[in-house]
Order: sequence, then structure tokens, then C-alpha cells
Amino acid sequence: MADMATHVITGAGSGIGAAVARRLHARGDDLVLHARDAGRAKELAAEFPGARTLVGDLSDPDRLSWAFSHQSLPDRVDSLLHVAGVVDLGRVGDLTPKSWRHQLNVNLVAPAELTRHFLPQLRAGRGHVIFVNSGAGLAAHADWSAYAASKHGLKALADSLRHEEHANGVRVTSVYPGRTASPMQAKVHQQEGKDYDASKWIDPESVATTILMALDLPRDAEVNDLTVRPGN
Repeated sequence: MADMATHVITGAGSGIGAAVARRLHARGDDLVLHARDAGRAKELAAEFPGARTLVGDLSDPDRLSWAFSHQSLPDRVDSLLHVAGVVDLGRVGDLTPKSWRHQLNVNLVAPAELTRHFLPQLRAGRGHVIFVNSGAGLAAHADWSAYAASKHGLKALADSLRHEEHANGVRVTSVYPGRTASPMQAKVHQQEGKDYDASKWIDPESVATTILMALDLPRDAEVNDLTVRPGN
């Protein structure tokens, strides 16, 4: 990609999102880091000097448009990276509509709304939308229904967007990491009642490497789907 490419990233505070942000920041690219509130935005700005921040609550997608209308957005976007996500395990017989809505809003509806907002800038830059999905976006297991449904929906969003925007030069990639060592994974283990050993799972840096590979691919090619599994 060209020097000083502009990347909009959600989930840059930890895990895969932080790893990607560090790599792009280190090579001198321009970052616009999403934060859920002003306090988190201040923390991200301190962690990534020179980066801009964008505040909006992904759990309330209906208000994102209003929130963004009060902030300055970049004129051109080279990549939009959807990395933020939430998980709340539970059996279908136990999950409440609140839990369903929260996961669907953060994991699916908010990425769709963010993409809608940035499509003009992505078209202008012939940019790239990357959805960090999950193995749960390809197969659903017991206790994972709401999360897997949100991630299956995210796959559908990415696939439709790819067909719709191909003629505009916008590339779309879905990345499906297996279990990755992150705060989310620690929470999953807690919900599963299991001990958490980060060394057993994928290092976020390894997933970041695959994402940068897709981003930096020459314009004559596009990675549509990328599955990353633990190597240990």
C-alpha cells in the first residue's frame, strides 16, 4: 500500500486489534482508532501518538450516525478493519433477548453501519474492508448460538459487500481466527469453567501478520477468506 495509508480500526485496545494497530503505527501509517467513549479514546491516543480517534458505542448502532456527525472523518480510507467483538456464551434455552441483541449489535449491525458510513471514503481510496470473524462464523457448537449467529451474519455481510463493491475497486476480506490469546479468550474460558493458558492459543501477532498480508497484496489479487488455526 502507499505510504501514509489511512486505516480505521475497531477493537484496537487489546488482542488482535492492538497487534494490527501497533504494526501499522510502527510503519508510519495514519490511524483512526475507534473507541466506545471519550475516556477510552484518550487512552488510545496516548498509546498511539499521532493517531486520531473516533468515538461511538458499537452496542447502540442506531446512534453511531449521530455520534459521527459531530466528529471529523477522514476524506479517504485505505482500510476499514472490523476487529471489535463481544461474546456471551449460553444455551438457547437460557439466553435472553438482551444477550442476543448485544452480540448481534456489536458483532454485526455496528460493522454494517460503520461500513455504510465509510463506503464513500473507501471507494475514493479503492480501499479494503477486513472483517475479523471467527471459527464460530463457519460452524456453530453448543452454547455458542448467539455469538455464532452474529459471526455467520458477518460472513454474509462481507460476501454481499464484496459483490456489491467489486466494481468500485473495494476489496473485502473475512479472517476466521481460531482461539487467540486475548482478553476475550480469557473470558470465554471463564464462562466455560476452564483454566486459561495463553500459550496454547494463537498469538494475536500471528493473526495480525495474516491481516497485513491481505492488506498489502498487490491490486491484481484479493484474499476473500482466510482461516487461521492454532499451530500448537
